[in-house]
Amino acid sequence: MGSFSPEPPKPWVETPLIFSPPVSRAAGCNIFLKLENTQPSGSFKSRGIGNMMLTASSTTLPDEQLHFYCSSGGNAGLACATTAITLNRPATIVVPTSTSEFMVTKLRELGVEVIQTGASWARGRRLPARVPPHPRRTACARVYVPPLRPPGHLGRRRHPRRRDRPGLLALSAAASSGRGGLDAVRLGGGGGGRTTRVLAMETVGAESLYASVQAGEMVTLPGITSIATSLGARRVSEKTWEWFQKVGPEGMVCSTVTDKEAALACVRFLDDARILIEVACGATIATAYNGELRRQLGKGLTDEEWASRNVVLVVCGGSHTSAEILAKYKATYGME
Repeated sequence: MGSFSPEPPKPWVETPLIFSPPVSRAAGCNIFLKLENTQPSGSFKSRGIGNMMLTASSTTLPDEQLHFYCSSGGNAGLACATTAITLNRPATIVVPTSTSEFMVTKLRELGVEVIQTGASWARGRRLPARVPPHPRRTACARVYVPPLRPPGHLGRRRHPRRRDRPGLLALSAAASSGRGGLDAVRLGGGGGGRTTRVLAMETVGAESLYASVQAGEMVTLPGITSIATSLGARRVSEKTWEWFQKVGPEGMVCSTVTDKEAALACVRFLDDARILIEVACGATIATAYNGELRRQLGKGLTDEEWASRNVVLVVCGGSHTSAEILAKYKATYGME
């Protein structure tokens, strides 16, 4: 009998899509939850970043020691760290000074190097990786893992293309909805689709995409003032902006919620779905509770017409939160 050689594990998984009666009742339409929080890193970032790092690792030359580094104090940093563990590769995560000790500790407990510097994750992109050469290898390939989109290349290794467009996630969700197709997808940040509309939500104080849409051009926020720090890109990525320009407002609608709405949505969602999420994801869930989902995607529809609509809420991330943090939100903002 031949020996069995299992394939190395992928750093991402196919996540479930479930129908949620409690959230559907609150929203007035059919709500499906795409559970990207079940990815190894706790967010959909495992898809694109995992694919990129897996490709880079599989094309490494025999005499090269591969070392990844990522500038992100959020879900991208966690995706890089968990993927590096899966691939048995070293990684360095550069986080801004605004990153909470809760998150820094979580990254370090994964066994990666953490460097804290600068006011935003963009500062880390310019920081050279402090990668010592492997004692038994003659070359060390340093691979930068961008938290948003690959900017081209860094050093001498070109980035494998990240395939994590929200449109692909929407197609995956539509294929498994089983309710006659998918009418809309709600997620944090940018995205798009051909027949499926996307509602991109941000919190006030981290609304780089929304501000750009309102201005008609890419703008840079003076700073991040929202508690949703993992949404905290002062400037939306060029790829996201290009995608919005391609699909237009008919393909993607942008809006905002307050920190209070997002935080209390996390508290209520824990009761409704028994799932712990962070406030950046709460910006998504809040739209089902505060009527924003229907205001943005159900204009002109009767109650009966809206009730037949199928909407996917991308549940992404609980890595920045805990039961204690949710209790603080409840005490700070109060449940209405």
